[in-house]
Amino acid sequence: MSTRNAASPSTSPASVAPGVSPAGGGPRARRSLGPVGLVLAGGVSVQFGGALAVTLMPRAGALGVVTLRLLVAAVVLLVVCRPRLRGHSRTDWGTVVVFGITMGAMNGLFYEAVDRIPLGAAVTLEVLGPLTLSVLASRRAVNLVWAALALAGVFLLGGGGFSDLDPVGVAFALGAGAMWATYIVFSARTGRRFPQADGLALAMGVAALLFLPLGVAESGAKLLDPVTVGLGAGVALLSSVLPYTLELLALRRLPASTFAVLMSLEPAIAATAGFVILDQALSPAQAAAIALVVAASMGAVRTQVGRGRAAVPEG
Repeated sequence: MSTRNAASPSTSPASVAPGVSPAGGGPRARRSLGPVGLVLAGGVSVQFGGALAVTLMPRAGALGVVTLRLLVAAVVLLVVCRPRLRGHSRTDWGTVVVFGITMGAMNGLFYEAVDRIPLGAAVTLEVLGPLTLSVLASRRAVNLVWAALALAGVFLLGGGGFSDLDPVGVAFALGAGAMWATYIVFSARTGRRFPQADGLALAMGVAALLFLPLGVAESGAKLLDPVTVGLGAGVALLSSVLPYTLELLALRRLPASTFAVLMSLEPAIAATAGFVILDQALSPAQAAAIALVVAASMGAVRTQVGRGRAAVPEG
């Protein structure tokens, strides 16, 4: 978790060299992992959190799970970060509010999707959002090649087609993907306007407040069950607190185009976790898909290292 020792407000993402923490220090793990490692660690955390969330949905419902996830995450981040409420401009607050709305919508749409279609298909469709952002944010033609390669892998993981899926679930998953792309942009903007994870904590509070009425309407007293609250806390830590913080820190030093292609690893991480943890054998097509996605991600990172640092576009 981030410390309260923030970088100077004048420090921009473009002014920090790769692998070097901003002024003021930070967790040792953040320095050793680097921005790519932060993104990958966040992806692993999300997949384990997603598996836990699936087991919780019969107890609390899709909207109830999202409510618990956002509430617990907001409380943890606000207590740990203790963000300042004064001294921020109207633009700063506007960025935080939009970031919070985006996080709430992204979570709600995704859990509505997995309530109707398989988790793997939902993740595969959702990742199309970041891949689209990768193409739009790219400034070099070679990045289009990496995005196309990752997209081919994503469709292989989805079995090559989605015609048998619930169209409403597909629409929710695609909507979640659009919100994911928006999340990437506003996470970067929030990271530049607020020290450490302060902006994330405030945005999570906004998302939790906006989503609370929806969760209460669907689940009611179920949200007060101790077991449900405990599982919801686990989902929040694994799926929100840890990955969102890691991604926000990574976006301070990583371009949006490279970050978006790295997000295509999410289906591959899910398939690998299924093989290792759940003993689910990988088909040749799934193995090929993982290889394509990993190759695309490695290519994007190598391209970024070769061209030097670049700031995340304001979008």
